[in-house]
Amino acid sequence: QVQLVESGGGLVQAGGSLRLSCAASGSIFSINAMGWYRQAPGKQRELVAAETSGGSTNYADSVKGRFTISRDNAKNTVYLQMSSLKPEDTAVYYCNAGIVTTKRQAIEGLGDDYWGQGTQVTVSS
Repeated sequence: QVQLVESGGGLVQAGGSLRLSCAASGSIFSINAMGWYRQAPGKQRELVAAETSGGSTNYADSVKGRFTISRDNAKNTVYLQMSSLKPEDTAVYYCNAGIVTTKRQAIEGLGDDYWGQGTQVTVSS
């Protein structure tokens, strides 16, 4: 059983900062990419940022230069440092990870997608 538990959301004024954390726990052999998605009311879920196990990162254009993703592989944790927040960043933020749970999956290059429960980020103007 694998769980992703997020923390760090909340209410902040425009221009402020927040740091989200997501810790993976359970029967984990290895973790591939980890990332953050968000979903605003009435909109589709979108990728915010992701980082591969090798350290390559990818950001949505709307957050480049303001958000930074990082990982602590020893703790199976991914972070999202959000700065210069805007009201349009308001959304539920979800952690996502590609997790390998067995050696066989690792050999076969497989893994399963896991999601956190979501954490609300609200930016007031």
